[in-house]
This record gives sequence, C-alpha cells and structure tokens, in this order.
Amino acid sequence: MIITATGVHKNVSALVFVAARAPDAGEDYTALAKTYPTPPATAAIVFDRDEGRLSESAFLRDFAGDLPEARAPTLYAVQEPFHKALLTGKTTNAPWRSKPSFYAVSADNRTIGRLDDWTINPDLQHFMAKRIGARTSSS
Repeated sequence: MIITATGVHKNVSALVFVAARAPDAGEDYTALAKTYPTPPATAAIVFDRDEGRLSESAFLRDFAGDLPEARAPTLYAVQEPFHKALLTGKTTNAPWRSKPSFYAVSADNRTIGRLDDWTINPDLQHFMAKRIGARTSSS
C-alpha cells in the first residue's frame, strides 16, 4: 500500500507496481482477491492472534524454494510476522488514476513479492494492471 500513500506526492511522476496490489480508493482488496483462486502460499498462512506468518512447509516450498537448502530454514526462523490489519486496510486514494503506471506481472511465482506483501494471483495482477491502464510486462 506504500505506492498509494506516497504516489500522490508532487515529485512522483510515475508508478511502478511489481506483482503488487493496486487498489482503488476505498476498495475492499480482500474481497477482490477472493474472486480469484488462492495462491499456494496464501492458503498456508497461520495466525497467532493478530500476527500472521507462512507455515514452515509453505515457507520452504513456496517462498524460499529457489534458495540453497541450508539457507532456507534460517530465513524461516527469522521470518517477520505481519499484522492482520494489513489484510483489511483500505486506501484513501488511488494515484494510478492520475499518474502513468507500469506493472510487472509475476506469473510463475508461488509467493509474489515480499512476504508481507502477501501473494497475488497472476490473473488478479493482470486485472489490476489492465484496470489502471498500466504498461505491462510479465515474467
């Protein structure tokens, strides 16, 4: 949601979304995401009260699957939790409505982006990119 908060600044001339959320102002992103199949890692989020993390198996398979086997467990052990509020927050503005936008769709990735950015179904990424009128590239 950082782009939506800082994207309105007068010094920002364009926006670049990399496998990221691109919500409209006031949009319920969680409801929008539920209209697409759940990515593998998203289905494996475990919560401890208000904090969420990937399960160990999902972290090793989906998030760190391309890392050396010896490194991945260490990264799992230091995984930072995210707050449940991340899933329910709504933006107050959509700077993509007034600024040129670019969107890199990650079609073959089990956990798109940083862990706290969640995972985003590639079809949802395409939908958001098209809706914002972004120049799009896929990887």
